[in-house]
Amino acid sequence: MNYDVKDINLASAGRKRIEWADNDMPVLKLVREKFEKEKPLAGKKMSACLHMTSETANLARTLKAGGADLVMCASNPLSTQDDVTASLVKDYGIPVYAIKGEDNETYYKHMKSAIEHAPVVTMDDGADLISMILSDYPDISKNILGSMEETTTGVIRLRAMERDGVLKFPVIAVNDAVTKNLFDNRYGTGQSTLDAIIRATDILVAGKNVVVVGYGWCGKGVAMRAKGMGANVTVIEVLPVKALEAVMDGFRVMTIAEAAKIGDLFITVTGDIHVIRKEHFAAMKDGAIVANSGHFNVELDIDGLTDLAKEVRKDVRNFVDQYVLENDRRINLLAEGRLVNLAAAEGHPASVMDMSFATQALATDVCIKKAGKLDARVHNVPQEIEDWVASLKLQSMGITIDELTAEQRKYLESWDMGT
Repeated sequence: MNYDVKDINLASAGRKRIEWADNDMPVLKLVREKFEKEKPLAGKKMSACLHMTSETANLARTLKAGGADLVMCASNPLSTQDDVTASLVKDYGIPVYAIKGEDNETYYKHMKSAIEHAPVVTMDDGADLISMILSDYPDISKNILGSMEETTTGVIRLRAMERDGVLKFPVIAVNDAVTKNLFDNRYGTGQSTLDAIIRATDILVAGKNVVVVGYGWCGKGVAMRAKGMGANVTVIEVLPVKALEAVMDGFRVMTIAEAAKIGDLFITVTGDIHVIRKEHFAAMKDGAIVANSGHFNVELDIDGLTDLAKEVRKDVRNFVDQYVLENDRRINLLAEGRLVNLAAAEGHPASVMDMSFATQALATDVCIKKAGKLDARVHNVPQEIEDWVASLKLQSMGITIDELTAEQRKYLESWDMGT
């Protein structure tokens, strides 16, 4: 078996992490048992470009249990857990190409290794894998039955591909599933982002002016958690409805130009490019901390920050680089501007990834069963998957809910019963 991981001898520690995460992923475990019996992916070559964490490892185990011939690579150079990748290779027999901190050349080489597996089904977190397949591997593209996309940035890119007519196979937008988007993005990103920032900096969040750039589900989660820890939260938005929602949720809303002057901690979660630019860095106070929790490291204009700096002090703490400006003010950049929750911490808790990855696995099953019947566009996750995953999650938490009576169901389905 070919693979490229940092150190295969880390497998023992990785297996412990995988098993620990599995304890908090009961829905995915039920999917794995279902797959083990039914083998819906039997003989299907799969390539998955995902964050290589302990939670992802349990998704990989589930896909393999379903019969998939799976190869994996990282969707971000800093999100890999090296002990987990070692265990996937040694203990579970799944080829992995991923090393934490790999340079861009290695990152794309690893992706090519996954593509050269000649998959008929793919999984993406950011759409890099699909983008490379469509650009550089047209022959492989012709054989792909479908793909799954895990994150907002990837879905945005895929809808652009669909609009431009370059998407050649169906993609299921797992990110847009309520059981993923509403919970993973809000509760997962909210908690894990603050966790990573505290691990990297050891700051007290209470009393800080925290600027959250973007008020989608991720931004809502980050703002909510920062507020809960006692921060004074300011939200930056470009969409009037979201800005109004932030105001109604009790947050200050202003432009980034205004917020740059008062912020202690800046967190970007937009999926867009250069939302904090050179002129904003120039206006920041001494000691300002800047982090990104969006998928790609483009949200911060790091080149602009570098131009302003007379000195860059690397690794003043783990995952903290300090940029000293001409006036001796210091800007602290976390995790090289890459998504901080996975680079400087462990990403989302297993409990929330349980729903996301159960949805991901079941979407793969749909992709196989409907092969040849789905158009080459971005599709939503079927409602029955959403309901099944949510119901099982409630069950695993010991929570029961009411059911509609026959009378209530009839009333909701009728039009002739008024006041």
